[in-house]
Amino acid sequence: YVSTEVGSEEASSKALEKDMNLILVLAVIIIVTVLLLSTKAYMEIPVLLITFGVAAILNKGTNYWLGTISSVTDSIAVVLQLALAIDYAIILCDRFMEEHETMDAENAVKVALSKAIPEISASSLTTISGMVAMMFMQFRLGYDMGIVLVKAIIFSLISVFMLMPGILLLFAKGIDRSHHRCYVPNITFAGKLANKTKYIIPPLFVLVLVFAFLKSNNCQYIYDTSSVESAKKSESKIAQEKIEEAFGVSNQLVVMVPGGSYESEEGALKEIEKLDYVDSVLGLANVSINDDYMLTDKISPRNFSELTDLDIEIVRLLYVAYAYNQEQYGPVFTGIDEYEVPIIDMFLFLYAQYQQGYVTLDSEMDKNLNELYDTLHDAKQQLQGTDYSRFVLSLRLPVEGEETYAALDEVRAVCQKYYPGKEIILVGNSTSDHDLMSSFGSDNLIISILTALFVMLILFFTFQSAGLPVLLVLTIQGSIWINFSVPALSGSPVFFIAYLIVSAIQMGATIDYAIVISNRYLQLKQVMPIRDAIVETLNQSFPTIFTSGSILTCAGFLIGKIASDATVASIGIALGRGTLISIILV
Repeated sequence: YVSTEVGSEEASSKALEKDMNLILVLAVIIIVTVLLLSTKAYMEIPVLLITFGVAAILNKGTNYWLGTISSVTDSIAVVLQLALAIDYAIILCDRFMEEHETMDAENAVKVALSKAIPEISASSLTTISGMVAMMFMQFRLGYDMGIVLVKAIIFSLISVFMLMPGILLLFAKGIDRSHHRCYVPNITFAGKLANKTKYIIPPLFVLVLVFAFLKSNNCQYIYDTSSVESAKKSESKIAQEKIEEAFGVSNQLVVMVPGGSYESEEGALKEIEKLDYVDSVLGLANVSINDDYMLTDKISPRNFSELTDLDIEIVRLLYVAYAYNQEQYGPVFTGIDEYEVPIIDMFLFLYAQYQQGYVTLDSEMDKNLNELYDTLHDAKQQLQGTDYSRFVLSLRLPVEGEETYAALDEVRAVCQKYYPGKEIILVGNSTSDHDLMSSFGSDNLIISILTALFVMLILFFTFQSAGLPVLLVLTIQGSIWINFSVPALSGSPVFFIAYLIVSAIQMGATIDYAIVISNRYLQLKQVMPIRDAIVETLNQSFPTIFTSGSILTCAGFLIGKIASDATVASIGIALGRGTLISIILV
């Protein structure tokens, strides 16, 4: 088994692309199956598929404008666009079928478009607002996915408003000849239940809302993809688990300290080596040459002569030349035999003098010096820079968690003792996860506030009501809290990216279902008693919500079960579960 960071991204991207192609095929099969059940004519299906296909191609092609996009965004965007935006085409198609019952196709398209535009516009603006909120995340994937999905919604709207009417007219005769019964049942029982329980369900909902809010805030979040469990494991994940099972967890950490002081390096390395959770630590100051010396130990000419088997007089001359080179003239006059130089610096100086012809060596010494120089030169390149020196630590700790983060603080504190007032830089997956944890709170707050604010403003101008936007946002926000209270209740950790992205998408996308119901209800209550209006509203809205909601739910669960990429899989599971909860609450 091979586990390495090098090249793993490319391999993961290829595996993810293969997974997503399968998911897309299965998603299309599910969509066609759902449309067969929910449409009133078989020829509606090609109309909807052509409309969506054009929108998807326009969006994927124009990603070129962005220069580069994340492989995660690229793989998931088509399926999400399919799930988020197909209800726009369904709304227009449903309106057309209703109007076409009493008028010819051309007039039916005109009337359907005029009625559908306000509903679709409000629906799309709320979805866009969720995607725009994602773009304010500090974590760059949010911006990347947000801008691609905003573009996806815009191209879907263009496709529905400018292309679909013409396609409906082209297929009008075929639609007329291919009518069939809609297999989505009326849900009259739901409307009657709503009337009977109107004093029970709302207070109950408030209690559930409070409980879900408290529970979702107690979620255990994880920040490293290697910690995420997915239904299907990638080859790299399997290899990593096998290696860890056999040899234990190995967590590499790099510490950068100011260069220029081998004594400080030696002190810090010795203290770090004593820490319980440190398996190994490598720095220039703890690389041994033999049983007696470390690479950075300072030694006199006599000791260097014994170490290298060079004549003492030659070594003394070398030390004098080195002192002049370093502009340290004191030892030259007071006695070179007491002058001590770090072994690595003296070896490299000796090699430089040898290369310039100032020192001659026999063939065996020549070979040994060249081999030693290669080793020392590589070590210096790896562990010493112009301004910083580097320590490489192997920790016996998981990549993330409170114990690991406490260890990072302790390592930093140890180094700070030997470099007071200087900057100590820690680099590794653990520090990256710690940074992500630090930014998560602000990202979460920004997304939650901006999404709710944008959506409420759009709904306020759409419905010209102050109360209805609050009701709709509370319903969907409640479904988000319930969604993420599930892992809290089961004790399962939540990948932070899944929470941030899904909470934005769920608010922006599934509030469409609440808008569809609200629009229908406001129209119907003007022509019938409100008790009858709510029953009829649910019956008329259910086919649209069932179609769009079942597609988004199935797409989410398919992604979660098939994608080998942990990030994509965690987004899929949370999105599928969240959509299902939203449908039930709506």
